Amino acid sequence: MAGSGLTVRAALVLAGSRPGVLDPVALAEHVAHKALVDVVGQPMLARVVAALRQAGVEKVAVSADQPEVVALAHLLGCEVIPPGAGPSASVAAAFALLGAPMLVTTADHALLEAEWVRDFLADSPAEADVAVLLASRASVEIALPGSRRTYLKLADGGWSGCNLFLLATTRAEAAIMTWSAVEADRKRPWRIAARLGIGTLWRYALGRLTMDEAIGGLGRRIGITARAVAARNGLAAVDVDKTSDLAQVRGLIAGRPVKDTSSAPGSS
Repeated sequence: MAGSGLTVRAALVLAGSRPGVLDPVALAEHVAHKALVDVVGQPMLARVVAALRQAGVEKVAVSADQPEVVALAHLLGCEVIPPGAGPSASVAAAFALLGAPMLVTTADHALLEAEWVRDFLADSPAEADVAVLLASRASVEIALPGSRRTYLKLADGGWSGCNLFLLATTRAEAAIMTWSAVEADRKRPWRIAARLGIGTLWRYALGRLTMDEAIGGLGRRIGITARAVAARNGLAAVDVDKTSDLAQVRGLIAGRPVKDTSSAPGSS
């Protein structure tokens, strides 16, 4: 299927804080927020913003409330949008200001490369209102042997989210309304399948549901066209959730051999 070749001029980087939740990576690095963690001479947020701009995104907004993150975002020339009560509310606020098409990613996507963004846009089907980038387990394990990720296990293999989403049309607003529910169930794929109806749940139970069918079916249930896009590089699934992730990411960026930390404390 031909890709959209869509030109996207706006993107949102999620860098909000959860009240009462202390991020383990920020604590270990003695910074106020994970977005400020230094990765080979640059804060993580700066790396993400640079990748988006190199991909041709003209306007980058940051959803943030922590004062040091807000200050850094302004220093990087980004618009700051106060976060909502959760990711979906933050995306909704940005979508109301920036409109479609809009990319969404996260501040801890420190490995993000402009090429991955361009490939994602090129590979997203033209008819999609929403596209989601996912990496197959095989591609992740080839790119980073020993990495421990969370995978959705479906008929066409295991899939890991890449924290990169395309809200291609105004119809994507319907998807934002279900964002938080799906995110909450990302480690419980049977509950995601249940949202699609008994037929889809039965296909999942029988091991016959593919990722394309799951994403497409969810889209149909909320009245939009949603598509899964396979990442060309498995590293797109690697973000910084744990200190072991940070060590791997720093090693990759610095060009050093990556230590297998899959058995380290805190790995999932």
